[in-house]
Amino acid sequence: MSLDTLEAPVDTIEPTLFRFATAGSVDDGKSTLVGRLLHDAKAILADQLEQVARTSADRGFAHGAFDFALLTDGLRAEREQGITIDVAYRYFATGSRSFILADCPGHVQYTRNMVTGSTTADAVVVLVDARAGVVEQTRRHLAVVALLRVPHVIVAVNKIDLVDFSADVFASVAADARAVATELEIDDLHVLPVSALEGDNIVDRSARTPWYDGPALLELLETLPSADESARDAEPLRLPVQSVIRPQGGLSPELAADPETATALRDYRAVAGRISRGAVRVGDEVEVSGSGVRTVVRGIRVAGVPADSAVAPQSVSLELADDVDAARGAVIASAGTLPAARREADVELFQLDARPLTPGARVLVKHGTATVQAIVASIDSRYDLDALAHVDADRLETNDIGRARLRLAADLPLEPYRDSRHEGSFLVIHPSDGATLAAGIVR
Repeated sequence: MSLDTLEAPVDTIEPTLFRFATAGSVDDGKSTLVGRLLHDAKAILADQLEQVARTSADRGFAHGAFDFALLTDGLRAEREQGITIDVAYRYFATGSRSFILADCPGHVQYTRNMVTGSTTADAVVVLVDARAGVVEQTRRHLAVVALLRVPHVIVAVNKIDLVDFSADVFASVAADARAVATELEIDDLHVLPVSALEGDNIVDRSARTPWYDGPALLELLETLPSADESARDAEPLRLPVQSVIRPQGGLSPELAADPETATALRDYRAVAGRISRGAVRVGDEVEVSGSGVRTVVRGIRVAGVPADSAVAPQSVSLELADDVDAARGAVIASAGTLPAARREADVELFQLDARPLTPGARVLVKHGTATVQAIVASIDSRYDLDALAHVDADRLETNDIGRARLRLAADLPLEPYRDSRHEGSFLVIHPSDGATLAAGIVR
């Protein structure tokens, strides 16, 4: 008798999955670039192409068969205004990799949406208009990317066709971008010239930029290492517990008639969740946050099927050798690797809600699967994204990024964000209406 029926199937991870986000100032051509990338990667259905071609013709679009931007600006308000408002997720694949693309807005008032789209990204593509060069909004986007520690940053110098494919213009913009990246301590920066409208260096290398010997955009995205690929086995296990699985109700007469099956079902107990970091194998010694109790992994199931091992970000259930207290909100970790639990934390907050966040505010902090009460002990400073420096502040308004101190009502195994993007991040929630007030990272 299999225990498969005790668990709902869960998704497994595509080993070549790569997540990236796009950002850029208004009218830099970001939507056109995304549309061109999806089109040239053969990720658009024929009926959608026909619809976009008709709309482009109706609007008198004069730069080809259709406006690539219409492939991505899906909201009616976006189409009417010609801008990107919400974060839109697109899915496509090439022969070597599957992609999740988060298309983020360029307007200053939607900086918070960029934070949402970039948090889990392996790379961010920041567009720069070749004619305007690096502007304040470019600095803002690169500052957010630096704070979120996105592993790879790509600056796409767009509209290179409008400056006659000038190597000097590109070199000047690239130098400015690298200077800002150095100031922000961005380690892995790639700069490439593109024309989203004409398709130069988007999927294939362009003959019109012979002075550029680097990869096209898609080629670069296909070869950059993802966080999942590069660090699955090297990092210690972190599994936030979502639920505890136990048989519910009595056994049917058929199952009860088989003593071995009946015993296995009555004794079965597993903790289920999504691995946020590292890997786990049968026989590994693990530790439960809070209690510090250690035990051994006796069994692993992925999608209801027994497995010898599992890696982030697979959803799994673990059968433990001992009947330990590991309810929702606990974290299962490699033994000896959990940090000391905290009741206070110095954090960086990305204010999302229209209501200002002030000292003394009572909030909820959601970290992994745990939610605890907290108080904003202090607001220490606000990040001036124009000057790239912190200034004194006593509150955080919408789109502000600032430093604060939180006092927690219960212990949480918080880790510095520089060490773990998942364990070092959390949400600040309004205790009454459940609205997300801010996204936070542990300093």
